[in-house]
Amino acid sequence: MKQIVKLSLFSLLIFTLVMLTACTNSDSTKKEVKPVKDKEKAGGTEEKVSIEFWHAMSGTGQESLDEIVKGFNESQDDYEVKAEFQGTYEESLTKLRSVGGTKDAPAITQVFEVGTKYMIDSGYIEPIQSFIDKHKYDSSELEQNILNYYKIDDKLYSMPFNSSTPVMLYNKDAFKEAGLDPDKAPETFAEVIDAAAKLKKGEMYGFSMLTYGWFFEQLVATQGGLYVNEDNGRSGDATEALFNGTEGQNVFRFLDTMNKAGTFGNFGTNWDDIRAAFSSGKVAMYLDSSAGVAGAIATTPFDVGVAYMPHGDDAERNGVVIGGASLWMSKGIAEKEQEAAWEFMKYLTTPKVQAKWHLDTGYFAINPKAYEEADVKEKWAEYPQYKVTVDQLQDTKANLATQGALISVFPESRQYVVTALEELYQGGNPKEALDQAVEGTNRAIEIANKTKK
Repeated sequence: MKQIVKLSLFSLLIFTLVMLTACTNSDSTKKEVKPVKDKEKAGGTEEKVSIEFWHAMSGTGQESLDEIVKGFNESQDDYEVKAEFQGTYEESLTKLRSVGGTKDAPAITQVFEVGTKYMIDSGYIEPIQSFIDKHKYDSSELEQNILNYYKIDDKLYSMPFNSSTPVMLYNKDAFKEAGLDPDKAPETFAEVIDAAAKLKKGEMYGFSMLTYGWFFEQLVATQGGLYVNEDNGRSGDATEALFNGTEGQNVFRFLDTMNKAGTFGNFGTNWDDIRAAFSSGKVAMYLDSSAGVAGAIATTPFDVGVAYMPHGDDAERNGVVIGGASLWMSKGIAEKEQEAAWEFMKYLTTPKVQAKWHLDTGYFAINPKAYEEADVKEKWAEYPQYKVTVDQLQDTKANLATQGALISVFPESRQYVVTALEELYQGGNPKEALDQAVEGTNRAIEIANKTKK
């Protein structure tokens, strides 16, 4: 990608979700917490409470997180957080399984959003709602459309951290050349199909979507569709997938129409490939994460537009489901370590810290007051595209569809959807491909429910 604008904000790691691995990294059980320097008090000398924080952030995200942790450690004399990179989300979760629920578990673990149901059922965690209640913490100050995902029966189990949603990015220069309004992106499936046909020129495709289940889920949810039964798995354990209903079929027909017309570009499953295709002019519109906006603006030789996710023609726009990851507190560790974890989580939610995280990484601020910080306002004024991502999140209707589904086998289900999309692009029947993904998901759900403790 050709970089023409330098920004302080770069695109981050967007969780690549695959099937949870079965192997265990034995190194995760060999943890050593070294004592830190003593602090002097009137009554004598006490050591800081030292806790481990397992995370999956790399690159710029890890750099920003390390700075935030350093800031917390220097802000007080009671606690020390040790941030430890554990690999991918899947690798980190596999390591947690070997120590979860014991005194050897890290005080805090970052887990991707589709691991929520698994974590709740695992017995490894202490719901942070207990600390919210104990300390009378006002969680209403946080972004409600982010909290909605992680709340079950009005109980918050983990603290949201790196949160993102999908958006549609488009080449404003290509829009102008095609006679389209560069300041008005298509909103419905039909409008996208029509614009894609006009934008197709030479090697440039009109539209593309990463072959990734997350985007499919979002296109179903924004139509108000549920992914599974039992109120999207929120009123009980889901027993059946529903995503091959009207909303899911609308999505597959939407993609199939453009694929058959030759206006859809299939760039596979790799984020870098589809982003490179956009920046090099091989596709005019595509779906990306809100955390990818900064990188797109920084690395493209044309004006980038950012728009809300398109929705079905006969459906009202419901909005988007939060993605990313949250922070979970371990059960079974010392009470003083839990208190240290809670203090760090509170620190993370402060406006200044969230403003830094938002500007450094492109992820949402989980505390909306961060957007009132001067440096954030300055950046938004220069790049109004960033504000579009926040507007879409805050315009989202709070309902079962946009809350997101809860199933312990979500990574497996996403892989079934990927297979269905690949079959669709090879000319397969849209409904049959979708039905097969549902059948695979149902089998996985049945097995999980039978083996649940």
